[in-house]
Amino acid sequence: MEAVEAGKPVDKVFIKKGIEGVNARELMDLLRKHKIPYLFVPLEKLNRITRKNHQGVIAMMTPVETSPLEALIPELFEKGQVPLLIVLDGVTDVRNFGAIARSAECLGAHALVIPYRGSAPLSADAIKTSAGALMRVPVCKVENLSKALSFISESGIRLVGFSEKGRKTIAESDLGSPTALVMGSEEDGIAGENIKLLDELVRIPMSGETASLNVSVSAGIALYEAYRQREL
Repeated sequence: MEAVEAGKPVDKVFIKKGIEGVNARELMDLLRKHKIPYLFVPLEKLNRITRKNHQGVIAMMTPVETSPLEALIPELFEKGQVPLLIVLDGVTDVRNFGAIARSAECLGAHALVIPYRGSAPLSADAIKTSAGALMRVPVCKVENLSKALSFISESGIRLVGFSEKGRKTIAESDLGSPTALVMGSEEDGIAGENIKLLDELVRIPMSGETASLNVSVSAGIALYEAYRQREL
């Protein structure tokens, strides 16, 4: 509770199933207030994480500082930059997330936007996979991804989603203007309610027989095309 109140970067909290008492209720109220996700888990899971006296609660801390989306976008425009964001909808694999962050930092993206729930953790493994890029590119965690997409759109940034069902190819899309690249999970793609918010759905043309690309590879291709249109 002291860590949360002090503004420490808490990624999520594991709480023992069936825990009771005033402190437990106060903790959950505090986590909800600060929009920190928490999960009820069996005691055995907590004991596997640590042998120390955890008192039924374990907080997973992240060394990655997050940035508020509402402050970041106006700041980019004030600096005269052309925003390039990458929004991840349901990307939960740590290695994919880290690889996307690495490509994002290398190819000039200004920020990653991810939901509090249903996203890969900002863990040491993610930082390692990103080759440290997660320490250099801003990460914006949002409570509701649909609302965040609406805010991005209302700020004058085009929402471009990627799917094999897209009518246009990636090269036919204007990624040189303020753009948010929206990538879905490999299993489910972009959520239906979020697809409705997109300005455009595009595809990456392929000649092979394999049905789709790994999401981190797709993100790398999308980011390079945006870089090519802006810089080359």
